[in-house]
Amino acid sequence: MKRIYLDYAATGPTKPEVLKAMEPFFLQKFGNPSSLHSFGQETRAALDKARGQVAKFLNCKSGEILFTSGGTESDNLAILGVVFEYYHQAKNKPHIITSSVEHHAVLHTCQYLEKKSEAEVTYIKTDNRGLINPEDIKKAMKPNTLLVSIMYANNEIGTVEPIREIGKYIEKVNKDRDNKVYFHTDAVQAIEYLNCDVKYLHVDLLSLSAHKFGGPKGVGALFVKEGTAIKRLIHGGDQEYHRRAGTENVPGIVGLAKAIELVVRDKSKNEKIRKLRDKLIQGIGKKIPDVILTGDPKNRLLNNASFCFNFIEGESILINLDLQGVAVSTGSACSSGSLDPSHVLIACGFDHQTAQGSLRFTLGEQTTKEDIDYVLSILPDIVKKLRKMSPFGRKNVGV
Repeated sequence: MKRIYLDYAATGPTKPEVLKAMEPFFLQKFGNPSSLHSFGQETRAALDKARGQVAKFLNCKSGEILFTSGGTESDNLAILGVVFEYYHQAKNKPHIITSSVEHHAVLHTCQYLEKKSEAEVTYIKTDNRGLINPEDIKKAMKPNTLLVSIMYANNEIGTVEPIREIGKYIEKVNKDRDNKVYFHTDAVQAIEYLNCDVKYLHVDLLSLSAHKFGGPKGVGALFVKEGTAIKRLIHGGDQEYHRRAGTENVPGIVGLAKAIELVVRDKSKNEKIRKLRDKLIQGIGKKIPDVILTGDPKNRLLNNASFCFNFIEGESILINLDLQGVAVSTGSACSSGSLDPSHVLIACGFDHQTAQGSLRFTLGEQTTKEDIDYVLSILPDIVKKLRKMSPFGRKNVGV
């Protein structure tokens, strides 16, 4: 049976060049980078080189890059690190501004701080496309605002947020304030497709994860702008400039750096992915009635096509597609065990029944025209069959 993978927002295959770059650090160059002997210094040199490669990509200093276990840890370190460090300088409760469509790595971290009464949080609402109005962030500012955390591109619906505009506004605000407002963006979905120059974006902190752009799982990075004070969350050693204890995952870090190098090399392939994504969106719109394209039609990741199929559940479509060899998602892979509808779609104003019909297609470098043609050939019949089985479908589409 033909197998087609259209869930690149969840993860993708490690690229062969990445695996090749990592291999020596499992077998021959295995020293601990904190060791003073030649084995350790060999891996220390590789670690320093990788840090420089990531810094070059983000247009920052090497010392502003901290390696982590992935996007979730990077988000936690950015938010908790800034807030916990704040308590060394002030006694009043800090204020965080975030959005209602963030990844749970941000939302749950903010909710944890609220529950512990260690921060007050304002959750900015979006429009029905998941787009944030920067004016709402301006209105939410308070004298005790410490941190703004807004994701660069949404992992479920693909909407790209106006990060640069928000960053420039926060820089302007900071000129007239005694206490600085820090700006963090979760750029986990953005690295492969958007401009992630931290100076262009005007951010203080930026999270990324290697397996979203052809690197290995279990490794990520956090950009921390020079002068941004964060408190360490993991204790036990002085690694990562005394900010993140633990022996570094050298093979993973080398793989991350190689993958980020390939992102630059392979930029020309993005247009092919965009055209295939558009073909999929247009094909579904023509072949299947009562389908809603979710997310912003224009300001969206070029590989994302997300929909709500009225009168049926997205999970049922997913299972039927999988039985015919096609892998897709109903939303965030990190929430796939939940029976609740997507918090992103609910935040966009969709009712629970409509949100339950969500399905996300995310394309990648290996996606072909034949893959999209195959999906468009089988999906209409799957939807028609499921609507016949659904009491909502029979009632609303005249089955």
